[in-house]
Amino acid sequence: MDAKKETTTDKARARKLADAAEAIRKRLDLETLDTRGLDRLDFHDISVASLRDAIQIAFDAGYAAATAK
Repeated sequence: MDAKKETTTDKARARKLADAAEAIRKRLDLETLDTRGLDRLDFHDISVASLRDAIQIAFDAGYAAATAK
């Protein structure tokens, strides 16, 4: 039974991570977070405010994961 619970927890964490990554991708206005192997596709000019927002999203997601029961 613990294995099933652990799998459910792992899936929930993976979903939360995916949700946070998607929120950050949208906030930074990026087409994808995948590495595409070309500088013009993989490097971007990003404002400090956008980076601060992305850090906040990541922090909030981490805090929520740590406090979830």
